[in-house]
Amino acid sequence: MTQPSRSPAASMDLLASIQRNALEPDYRRARPGGEAGRRPALRVVGIALATGLLAMAAAQTSRSAPSAQAERTELLDRVRSAQVRQEESVARIASLDADVRRLQEENLVSSHDGDQTEGIVTGRVTVTGPGIVLDLDDALSATDGAQPARVTDQDLRRLVNGLWLSGAEAIAVNGHRITARTAIRQAGSAITVDYRSLNHPYRVEAIGDPRQLGSRLAAAPAGHWWNFLKDNYGLAYQVTTAEDLTLPADPGLGVSKARVDR
Repeated sequence: MTQPSRSPAASMDLLASIQRNALEPDYRRARPGGEAGRRPALRVVGIALATGLLAMAAAQTSRSAPSAQAERTELLDRVRSAQVRQEESVARIASLDADVRRLQEENLVSSHDGDQTEGIVTGRVTVTGPGIVLDLDDALSATDGAQPARVTDQDLRRLVNGLWLSGAEAIAVNGHRITARTAIRQAGSAITVDYRSLNHPYRVEAIGDPRQLGSRLAAAPAGHWWNFLKDNYGLAYQVTTAEDLTLPADPGLGVSKARVDR
């Protein structure tokens, strides 16, 4: 029996199929021209870009490092300078404090005469010497049916301050020694000195040069005020000199000496 002959075209189709399918499907998908072949290339490009950015950042950091170091050095220099100035100021203050203490010690009264002078100023000791006496009193009568004018604590304080300004060395009111700690106040109708009531008339004694003390008081605002009260309100105001006055010590003065604790 005779076999049918094959067509030459069929043989060509077989050869063409073998040529087309010469590679395995997996190998064909992984060839460089495919999608999987492009991924390694993209990774390489990404790594290169990241490396470039890191290199640029490192270069920028290396360029800014000297500037930051210079600023830090400048700040440290300023801090050290401020510390030096502070130490110098502290030393200067300590030196000035020492000078003040030395001058205070030099001026403190250590001898008997000096202690006596200090006692006169503070009212701690009895004082004897010449001076002036001022006699004050309320008005005996008043015009226009008003009440007679009275001496007030303000009038008395003004007179005492005027005596200090005129050069008085020691003052007493009705036998009560006046010091820097003395309070002259009004309590109802009475005037109190260190909370002790006084009865009018009032006698103010001041130790000092009688002529200078009297003339200075007359020219001072306190003297003018009391002359005004005398002429316009009828208050009694008389100034006389005295060759020998004795003013007692302040009985309420509890502090005999003050000192600075070191």
